[in-house]
Amino acid sequence: MVSDDACELLCLDLPHAERIRASVPGVDDVESSAGHARAMGDPTRLRIAMALLVGDELCVCDMAWVVGASQALVSHHLRQLRTAGLVASRKDGRMVMYRLTDRGRLLVSVLLDVEADRSASTVQEADRV
Repeated sequence: MVSDDACELLCLDLPHAERIRASVPGVDDVESSAGHARAMGDPTRLRIAMALLVGDELCVCDMAWVVGASQALVSHHLRQLRTAGLVASRKDGRMVMYRLTDRGRLLVSVLLDVEADRSASTVQEADRV
């Protein structure tokens, strides 16, 4: 049985492969990026991040309503996003406000194929109407 995803013979172009191997970062060097990707690997976290991309800054109550999840679940996911460095928070009286970090904004924009600036401006325009 022949597999379509593997070579049938050893055909290593060692000089070419070694140049590429030298340019690929080591596991330790990409661990942080892999953590960011894992943090966005959950549909609820991705929806929360999209809400923050569009809404700029939201409290847990608003975010829970926007994504249709409990405040406890949203808080749990926000904690994971904050730990990964994709979300930042600030205390505003008795409320905690969340926003995407620059890295979080960039990652969400790439994953969902949207422009970060366009998403926020669309909501601001709708708020004015």
